Amino acid sequence: MYREAAQAPEVVRQQLQANAERMARLSERLRQAPPRAVVTCARGSSDHAATFARYLIETRLGLLTSSAAPSVSSVYEAQPDLAGAVVLAISQSGASPDLLAAVSSARAAGAHIVALVNAQDSPLAQLADDLIPLHAGTERSVAATKSYIASLAAIVQLVANWTRDAQLAAALQQAPELLERAWQLDWSAAVTHLTAANNLYVIGRGLGLAIAQEAALKFKETCRLHAEAVSAAELRHGPMALVGAGFPLLMFTQNDESRAGVAQLATELAARGADVLLAGAAAAGATILPTEGAHPAIEPLLFAQSFYRMANALSLARGHDPDRPPHLHKVTETL
Repeated sequence: MYREAAQAPEVVRQQLQANAERMARLSERLRQAPPRAVVTCARGSSDHAATFARYLIETRLGLLTSSAAPSVSSVYEAQPDLAGAVVLAISQSGASPDLLAAVSSARAAGAHIVALVNAQDSPLAQLADDLIPLHAGTERSVAATKSYIASLAAIVQLVANWTRDAQLAAALQQAPELLERAWQLDWSAAVTHLTAANNLYVIGRGLGLAIAQEAALKFKETCRLHAEAVSAAELRHGPMALVGAGFPLLMFTQNDESRAGVAQLATELAARGADVLLAGAAAAGATILPTEGAHPAIEPLLFAQSFYRMANALSLARGHDPDRPPHLHKVTETL
């Protein structure tokens, strides 16, 4: 896990160059024939990347984006009308049976399939109308790291091309260097605070919610630490009842319209005695985790990179092997 996560900067650097022509062709096609909606299809870490895609596409393009439920096709054998829609399928392996069933059904229902996949010879790649390789290379650790960051980078590259957003495109070109710097940041304070923890919330909003979801999964699979990802807005609708003195929360906030609200929430939680770890802003009473400033669409990639190094260290501190979580396999063959 440690070695593979450290490779993310070079993966993104190579990916941006290798996919430039593919992205330009796909983006021109999407501009010429705009889809009526985008439907994402993914599981696990890839589904967290799909959350990122939803926020980025809807805020930058104003295009309705929704997450598919693969069981609709693989279990219930239903076939929603997807004529005129783009299905954005995201996968490291491209081999999960329920994902393949959902994509096959979507294609039969008239959808245009765009696959972001690491395994270019996979069944999912063969189903795609447009294949966007992640170029993450072999990933042996069960916990996805560099392939997740590669997925986020590919989504940013697609949207930057699709919208002709020169500022976003330029920011993405700086991502490899920023990822290298994010990897070196000291998040050891989080290890100290969480080594003895039993439960925590991971909080984000907007683009940052995708990182909260990913972090919560990694806590569970590598650290055997129960974690729940919650939107900063949703925390007030019930989950807040669990937050008492000493309750740990890891909070992410990128520098966009959501930042002030998340920082204010962090201040309120710390004032109640909660153990707040905050990345991306400052808040009274919170433990601040260092971050690299960047474009709001790039900062979530940097949060993930710093988090992965910390999660690996936390797993070891709790006496676990981050590369061998119990009961899990690299390819999850959900039916």
